[in-house]
Amino acid sequence: MIQNTVPGATRTQAQRTAATRAKLLDAAVDSLVEQGYSGISTQGIAKRAGVSRGAQLHHFPTKESLVVAAVEHLVDKRLMEILESQPDPEYGFEALFDAFTGPLFDAALELWVAARTDPALHAAMIQLERKVSDALRTGCLEIMGDRVSPDIIDLGIELARGFAVSALMRTPESDREFRERLLPVWKALVSK
Repeated sequence: MIQNTVPGATRTQAQRTAATRAKLLDAAVDSLVEQGYSGISTQGIAKRAGVSRGAQLHHFPTKESLVVAAVEHLVDKRLMEILESQPDPEYGFEALFDAFTGPLFDAALELWVAARTDPALHAAMIQLERKVSDALRTGCLEIMGDRVSPDIIDLGIELARGFAVSALMRTPESDREFRERLLPVWKALVSK
């Protein structure tokens, strides 16, 4: 199918739909990171995205569906970036730890905390977390090959997540020192 890329040309319905969804997903992530889950509303996200409330409701009828889709979108995007960069297999553990930093992690953490007491969000997050874990496992296996077992990778995912949560209570400098000190220890244990 030839896509309409001529300036001023009319976009197809599929292109308009994709553009609207992308605006909403980006606005949802930005809002989630800046304001936290309890501070955002679908109306505020629609306004930030520059789309009508009706368009927002058409694509994402609930707050939960919008923010979960936004984080899922970032997970897919981040996994593709990692795999396309073709990191050195020796960098595999660092790549895993890097997956738990930045806006994606901040947004996901906001949802984890909110999901603890919000049954609808909790139900939506179960699928997302399964997808996140599968994506991380796939990415790590792709990067590290058969040098480590899937169980070691699963343990690494849990360890990296725990490091990232505890990093919230450290300064960037102390976190860097902590990571530089403990990551080699973990790598050495896994290599035995």
